[in-house]
Amino acid sequence: VQLVESGGGSVQAGGSLRLTCAASGYVTSDYCMSWFRQAPGKERGGVAAIGTDGITSYADSVEGRFAISKDGAKNTLYLQMDSLKPEDTAVYYCAAGARTMYSALDRRRYIYWGQGTQVTVS
Repeated sequence: VQLVESGGGSVQAGGSLRLTCAASGYVTSDYCMSWFRQAPGKERGGVAAIGTDGITSYADSVEGRFAISKDGAKNTLYLQMDSLKPEDTAVYYCAAGARTMYSALDRRRYIYWGQGTQVTVS
């Protein structure tokens, strides 16, 4: 399984970005997938997750501002980020491998990881 993120960049506070994670194989239909982020000096934390049935889960800090979605036909995961804040600045990672949505934002549940994409909000 390979996961490749794109779509990161620099944006002003209040702006929007859309992250994309291209997956090899039938990852989006076989596994729960998620987005994590890691800021300098901080641990990697869960942002949003989506199950094989489309059920979603969000961290409190992004609820109502971010939206996770997937396109099974394209084996692609997305993260729409609106109303961005400086505290959203981090490297964002795509992850896959959890079989259920139990503790979906716990990084220990994921096997496959992308290389990350930088998001900077000023």
